[in-house]
Amino acid sequence: MTFANIDDIRHSGFDGFVTVSALQVSKCRDVPDKPGVYLILRLDATHPTFLDASVGGYFKGKNPTVAPIRLENKWVQDALVLYIGKAGSRTATLRSRLWQYVRFGQGQAVGHWGGRYIWQLPDSCDLLVCWKITSVDSPRTVEKALLDKFEKAHSKLPFANLHH
Repeated sequence: MTFANIDDIRHSGFDGFVTVSALQVSKCRDVPDKPGVYLILRLDATHPTFLDASVGGYFKGKNPTVAPIRLENKWVQDALVLYIGKAGSRTATLRSRLWQYVRFGQGQAVGHWGGRYIWQLPDSCDLLVCWKITSVDSPRTVEKALLDKFEKAHSKLPFANLHH
């Protein structure tokens, strides 16, 4: 997978391709209740501005906001994929993990600190979310392989991934 376009991602076995706002409205009911990996995509190729304050929740009292200059430095120009995440246990399925993620983006104090840079994009509700069930390999193994491929292609991790 090259992450070059949605067709490439779709042909790699990803489904969904729904907006963050649609997931918030549906409460992720249509997301599979299985382990897997997910991607957050931004179709708008223009360079974003960043919000001075995150719309994400304060989990355990921690402010999710980072300085816009830090976000500028982390931005990956011309990258469709902004974040690669995993959901990998019986209790943390794609549905439950994505529901945590979008609730965090609504300002709720939910434990989904990873990918929080997304919530300083003014168009965060318009971002697309897609997922892939991992039936054979562990979600962590698949996530790591996706991160490695992205890093090889772009010389850095996706915008909202802070580490491997």
